[in-house]
Amino acid sequence: MGGLFVAVPLVGILVRVDWAHFPALITSPSSLAALRLSLMTAAASTAVVLLLGVPMAMALARGNVPGLRWLRALVLLPLVLPPVVGGLALLYTFGRLGLVGRWLDLAGIQIAFTTTAVVLAQAFVSLPFLVVSLEGALRTGGGRYEAVAATLGASPSHAFRRVTLPLVLPGLASGLVLSFARSLGEFGATLTFAGSLQGVTRTLPLEVYLQRETDPDAAVALALVLVAVAAAVVGLAYGRRVIGGSGA
Repeated sequence: MGGLFVAVPLVGILVRVDWAHFPALITSPSSLAALRLSLMTAAASTAVVLLLGVPMAMALARGNVPGLRWLRALVLLPLVLPPVVGGLALLYTFGRLGLVGRWLDLAGIQIAFTTTAVVLAQAFVSLPFLVVSLEGALRTGGGRYEAVAATLGASPSHAFRRVTLPLVLPGLASGLVLSFARSLGEFGATLTFAGSLQGVTRTLPLEVYLQRETDPDAAVALALVLVAVAAAVVGLAYGRRVIGGSGA
């Protein structure tokens, strides 16, 4: 019944698609612009997540300092926080009159309602997926191999590259794939913090929302594209975990 609860609504989309005009619906100029922007910003936000998430996951899995449980709770907060609230938080931080944005504005730097805002919004909501996945892989792998490498004279950075990284690579890859998928589907925080400017901040989920009012057939066709991409991403992440688990 749980499987049907997920599958039947997806079948509802398939039944509703105008297959005769499907290629034209998903290749309109606005649809292609939204898809291109979504792929570009999702890739950029995944890079930001990689840069911030790997050290954070290492600290949570290997660290032994007070306050780590509060850091873990802070990392998980975007998972339960409504995306619109996250968008408001980003707006009041990086907006022209925000906590940080007012100083950036003096330097001539504007973030809100730009493509950069889309990337930040996506990274904000997708960071937990990488951190949780990688922290779990680090805890499962343990620290004994790094300890052995240290006794043989390996520096921490060398041990991370040659020992830790190969061990946790399946978990890291899964976290990156899931972060990319979450970024691709982000809507609420993007709309609140970046707006909906065609070719600048209007990603594919926003295009689906707008087309729902003017062209329902186009909205359903684009929604199916998002479903297909999400299914492919989840399948890729699950396949990597299976391969990583069998290899271990």
